[in-house]
Amino acid sequence: MPGFTGLRSSVTALSGCISGAKTIASVSAISARLVSETGHVRSNWLACIQYIENGAMSVNPQLTRRRFIKGVIFSGAAATAGTGFYLANAQSGGFAVERLITLNINGRSRPVDVYPTETLAYTLRYKLDLTGTKIGCNRGECGSCTVLIDGVPNYSCSVLTHNVKDKAVISIEGVKAADGTLHAVQQAFIAENAPQCGFCTPGQVMSAVALLNNNPRPSRDEVRQAMSGNLCRCGAYEHYLNGVMRASGQLA
Repeated sequence: MPGFTGLRSSVTALSGCISGAKTIASVSAISARLVSETGHVRSNWLACIQYIENGAMSVNPQLTRRRFIKGVIFSGAAATAGTGFYLANAQSGGFAVERLITLNINGRSRPVDVYPTETLAYTLRYKLDLTGTKIGCNRGECGSCTVLIDGVPNYSCSVLTHNVKDKAVISIEGVKAADGTLHAVQQAFIAENAPQCGFCTPGQVMSAVALLNNNPRPSRDEVRQAMSGNLCRCGAYEHYLNGVMRASGQLA
């Protein structure tokens, strides 16, 4: 790992920039250096916008609109380069991230080989063959990949598998009873004809189960709020709401 000598030299250069000796473009290059040396994006080039004169803060006379815009662009590029540097090293094992880990999935310990940048949704479906969890948008918007992590509903497409090593994960396969009996939510959804194409149903079930575990008799508004993170392309929202109310014993 680089020492502090290079970092000190970069900070010294930044100090020169503040006094007006450097341009915005030069400081952007320094920011890129700071990214590579510390692993963090440092936007200290903004210090060039102002400088101290007789104890008062003033606008740097060397600053122009063009230089300012260039500084923004170059610093953004530095941040992107730093992120790419981290991911490339993590993927290649440059940071020695543990690959073989043990997950607590549906009450069972499951050893699995996991890449540092691998999402929980990918691990469940393609490493553990738990295909009930669906990947829809793959960017944390639709809710079809919802699972419970320590009892809290989460979008598994937006959670890194390495972040749940010490947590209890429940997928759709884990909500039924040991003898195979469907969960009350699953039975209620069937009774209310909630599943249409069925793609969003696993995520809907997981959100409903989490709600009823914490609030056994929710109001209809509470159900609507708890289920708001799950999209249904078929538009069967009222059926799912009725299903949750039925599962809570408030709808016969």
